[in-house]
Amino acid sequence: MQIHTIDKAQLISEVQLGNQLNRAVEQGRRSDFALMLAMLSPDYLETTPTEKPLPPATTEEQLRSYFELQDPAPLSTSEFCYPRGAEQSRAFHYGGLSATRLLSSLQPIAITFPPQDTKGLPEELYHNLSGHERRRLPPTQPEPIKGSPQDLYLNLIRAKRSAEMYGAVAKVC
Repeated sequence: MQIHTIDKAQLISEVQLGNQLNRAVEQGRRSDFALMLAMLSPDYLETTPTEKPLPPATTEEQLRSYFELQDPAPLSTSEFCYPRGAEQSRAFHYGGLSATRLLSSLQPIAITFPPQDTKGLPEELYHNLSGHERRRLPPTQPEPIKGSPQDLYLNLIRAKRSAEMYGAVAKVC
């Protein structure tokens, strides 16, 4: 009794099967066709690559230019998203779903539209706060520090002088 395994058959490509694979398809022999396909080697290292691989250090921009893709849709809203959303809505009402898809592909809008002017809180929570509590919330974006190195030097001198004056007044009292 002789046991045949895939390793002993040494079938690697369909070229070695010759016309047997084609004949099995033409004659409708499903079992033979399935057996021959199972005997083919699934190892991708044994096949010759047809395209030159990309360099290993590729960025998203390089891949987008290689595959000729447009810029990705922004994740959050920007100044252009609301007018573009209105244009898509108008295109849906006048041109249907295909016009909306075309406009969405040409000018992508943001994926999410978070509420505006709620200090980063969910909209329903922000509207439940009283006016006093809303005023106490910290600003969403910190104000940039205004100043230059010359102003910093003058402010340090003033702070030193006022500390000296405060120390002198505290000693007198």
